[in-house]
Amino acid sequence: MPRQPFPSLPDSARLWVFAASRPLAIHERDALLTAVDAFLDEWHAHRVPLDCACELRYDQFLLVGVDQEAAGVSGCSVDSLVRTMKGLGQELGVELVDHASVFYRVEDAVRRVSRDAFAEAAASGSVTPASIVFDNTVQSVASVRNGTWEAPASSTWHARAFFDA
Repeated sequence: MPRQPFPSLPDSARLWVFAASRPLAIHERDALLTAVDAFLDEWHAHRVPLDCACELRYDQFLLVGVDQEAAGVSGCSVDSLVRTMKGLGQELGVELVDHASVFYRVEDAVRRVSRDAFAEAAASGSVTPASIVFDNTVQSVASVRNGTWEAPASSTWHARAFFDA
């Protein structure tokens, strides 16, 4: 059972968060999900199919999870995932592999800014420790389910980096 519905993954499943530089249009979402599903259907580690799933949230965050108890990912399989995501981003004209930006919520909108811009917003008080941020460094599906992926800045690495915590 390689690809499965995202809710079927156990909490312990390894997670990667790919954050698009902007919300995706309907045709872009469809193209991304079709391509990622095709990739996941063929995704292997040392010739063993991976029990995996994906889910798109807020038209901007692609979550990819793997149940490592069934079969663990390898360095090569992770590299192929990242390479695929970079290629899909180029095809869609959107950055999908971005470790330098900060994503946070302003009311119902997701914002993406540089770390410097977020630091300035923190210094001016336009974002606070109570502001909702997306911690795209989380590594397990449990982090999405228990609210540590999308959380107040005070409970993520953002507090140490931007708020003298």
